[in-house]
Amino acid sequence: MKIGTKEFDVKNKTYVMGILNVTPDSFSDGGRWNNLDAALKHTQQMILEGADIIDVGGESTRPGHVQVSEMQELERTIPVIEKIRENFDIPISIDTYKSKVADEAVRAGADLVNDIWGLKYDAALAGVIADSGAACCLMHNRSQLQEHPYQDFMEDMLSDLRDTLELAEKAGIAQDKVILDPGIGFAKTVENNLEAIRCLERLHQLGCPVLLGTSRKSVVGLTLDLPAGERLEGTLVTTVFAVMKRCAFVRVHDVKENVRAIRMAEAILKIG
Repeated sequence: MKIGTKEFDVKNKTYVMGILNVTPDSFSDGGRWNNLDAALKHTQQMILEGADIIDVGGESTRPGHVQVSEMQELERTIPVIEKIRENFDIPISIDTYKSKVADEAVRAGADLVNDIWGLKYDAALAGVIADSGAACCLMHNRSQLQEHPYQDFMEDMLSDLRDTLELAEKAGIAQDKVILDPGIGFAKTVENNLEAIRCLERLHQLGCPVLLGTSRKSVVGLTLDLPAGERLEGTLVTTVFAVMKRCAFVRVHDVKENVRAIRMAEAILKIG
């Protein structure tokens, strides 16, 4: 799979997407990187630690978050994307579900659109992605879980993701540009989240590379009864599961530790 100018061996390796939140209210690192110098320094550090993609986000999507305007999101993300593109040779992802933000971000240098709504929030987004030729990561989510509860969780999630893939195909997004994300922490109970991680291999039947994003999330915190700043070990366990289940990407805050966990897990599997 090609993202930007880089080729990714999505069948045989697990790559690291480093999280760069340029927001004041992210659940785990809000405000730490939301000025340009700090964002660039953190980007450089993640690259040195082994990040393969940098995911820039200008709106927190934590539970109970307040939606920001397109303009505010653009003001936060576009200067950062431009500076990363100027200074570093690494694929850049824009974490947004809004078509205008995605369009401007790609023009500024983003290579991938990371959409937490799987093309189901903004009807124009699929066309923006298709026209740009950018790769995309499309996540499973539901807006009306109370009205439409799961009957068979994994089957329902796969069905929802098939709907997302149909939207992508109709818009003209090439299948080799699509990554799928099970959406850990979104419209799911703790039990649903654990089942999604345990059954990750089932997503391969949809024919796209899989990204797992669990870093510091509530499924780790609630399982281990820990605050966001103490969830590294739990996150690393899920990363090892991602390698074992042949996920192509993990999206994480703690790049160095996750890169090491991946290398160790890959070495064990290779010997086996």
